[in-house]
Amino acid sequence: MAKKRRPTPGTGKKKKNDNRYSDRSRRNRFGRFCLIFQTILSLAFMAVVVLLDMLPARYLVLVAVTLFFLWTITLNTQVARKKKSAIGKGYSLIVMAILLTGTYYIARTNDMISQIASGSFKVDKMVVAVLADDPAESLEDAADYNFGVQFVLGADNMQAAVLDIENVLGTDTIEMTECDSIQDQAERLHDGEVDAIVYNEAYTENLEEVFDNYSQSVKIIYRHDIRVELDFGTASNITKEPFTVYISGIDVYGDISQSSRSDVNIIAVVNPTTYQILLVTTPRDYYVEIPGVSQGMSDKLTHAGIYGIDASMETLGELYETDINYYVRLNFTSMIDIVDALGGVDVYSEYDFTTSKNSGVVMDVEQGYNHFDGKEALAFSRERKNLEDGDNQRGKNQQAVITAMLKKAISPTMLLKANGIMDEVSEGVETNISQSQINALIKYQLSKNPKWSIQSVAATGYASREYCYSATDPLYVTIPDYENVEEIIDLVNVVEEGDILTDAESLN
Repeated sequence: MAKKRRPTPGTGKKKKNDNRYSDRSRRNRFGRFCLIFQTILSLAFMAVVVLLDMLPARYLVLVAVTLFFLWTITLNTQVARKKKSAIGKGYSLIVMAILLTGTYYIARTNDMISQIASGSFKVDKMVVAVLADDPAESLEDAADYNFGVQFVLGADNMQAAVLDIENVLGTDTIEMTECDSIQDQAERLHDGEVDAIVYNEAYTENLEEVFDNYSQSVKIIYRHDIRVELDFGTASNITKEPFTVYISGIDVYGDISQSSRSDVNIIAVVNPTTYQILLVTTPRDYYVEIPGVSQGMSDKLTHAGIYGIDASMETLGELYETDINYYVRLNFTSMIDIVDALGGVDVYSEYDFTTSKNSGVVMDVEQGYNHFDGKEALAFSRERKNLEDGDNQRGKNQQAVITAMLKKAISPTMLLKANGIMDEVSEGVETNISQSQINALIKYQLSKNPKWSIQSVAATGYASREYCYSATDPLYVTIPDYENVEEIIDLVNVVEEGDILTDAESLN
C-alpha cells in the first residue's frame, strides 16, 4: 500500500498569508483609487465654481480650504497610515458622491442662467388662417386661394410673410386682396370675399374683441416665424449703478420670445447702492402713445407688446421719463409652476373679495395675508371684475404676488427646492440681462448680504372708450391721471439719485 504524502511543513500557512496579502493589496489599490478620484472631483468642483463666477473671493477660499481638508482626511486614512481604514474608504465614497452632485447642480445652474439670459431678440409669428370648415389643411391646399393682406400695420413683416408663402408654393406671385386693417381682413374672410388671411398672430386677442369666438371660427394652416435682433444699448454695471427692469407677464403658450400683448406691466427701479426697489404698476389699458409705432395716436399699453418687448419698454420709459434697458418676461403658465416649485407664497391682500370664473379659480380672498398655490396666485393676479377699483387694484395685486415670490425666492430654505425652481424658471422666463450681469448681481448679494427695501406704487386713471391705433372701433381704455404720473416720476428720480424712499417694506 502506498504511503500518504505528508504536506510540506508551513505550506498551508503560507497560502493563508498569501491570501491575506492579496486582500490587503486590493484594499490598498482601492484606497489609492479613492484618493485619486476624489482629487479629480475636487479639482473639477473647484473649476466649475470659479467658472460660474458667482461666489465672492472669501467664499472661494472657504470652498478651497474645505475641499483640501476633506482630501487630507482621505489621504491620511488610505496612504499615510499603515493600517488602511475601511471607514475611510466609505467616507471618501460619500465625499465623491457629494462632489459629483454638487458639480452637476452648479453646471445646471449655469445652463439655466444661460438659457433665460438669451433675450436679445423678438419673434413675430405670421400665420395663414382659413375658416374652420374650409377643406384646406396646409398651405399647398390653398395654392389658388385669394389671400387677404394689409400693409397698414407691420408692413415689413407682411411683405416677408408674402415672399415666404410664394417661395413655399413655388410661384412668383399669389392672388391678394389688400385690406384696410386686421379687422377688415377678418371681416372679409367671414364674408367670403377672401379665402385666407395673412396676419401677425399677436393680433388674435384684438380680433377676439371684435368677433365672438374668433379663434374657434378659423384654423391656422401655415406659420412663418420672423426673428428680429434687438439692440438695448450699452450694458450698465448693475452692481454699482441704478437700473430699471420691465417685468412683463404674457398670457400665451409656447415660445416666450414671441410678440404678444402684455397683461402685467411693471417696472422695477433698482438702486444697488442704497438697496432700494421701486415697483411701478401700469394698467394694461392705459391710453398712451407707442413711440415709433402709433404715429402720434394713442393706444392701449397692452397693445405695445404686439410690436415687441422693445416697444413696451419704450412706451413706459417715455411715460415715466426714464431709461429702461432690461426686461424680464414670463408667461402665466410658468408663473403657476414657479409658485408651486416655491411651495406656494404668502400674499397680502388689501381687500376681501371673491375671484370670478374668468380668473381661473373661484376662491375667497381675505384681507391680510393669504397662502396661495400657483393657480390661486394667478387667479388673484388676474381678478379685476370683483374689485371696486378694477384694473388699478389688479395691478397692485400683481405687485403683491411678485413681492411674495421675491421674499420666498431669497429664503435659504429654497436651496432644498433649487432643482424644481431651476426647471420652471428656465422654461418660462426670459431676460436680456446678460449671464455675466446676473452672476455679478448674485455675487454682490452674497458678498454684501444687504437688507433690500421695496416700495410699490400704481398708476391711476379713469375709464373711457376711445379709438386706438391698433383697432378700428372704440375700445375700453384707462385715461392716465397725469398728476399721479408726475408723482411716480418723482419717486423714480428719488431711487435713481440715491435718496431714501419712505414707507418702504423690507424684503428680508
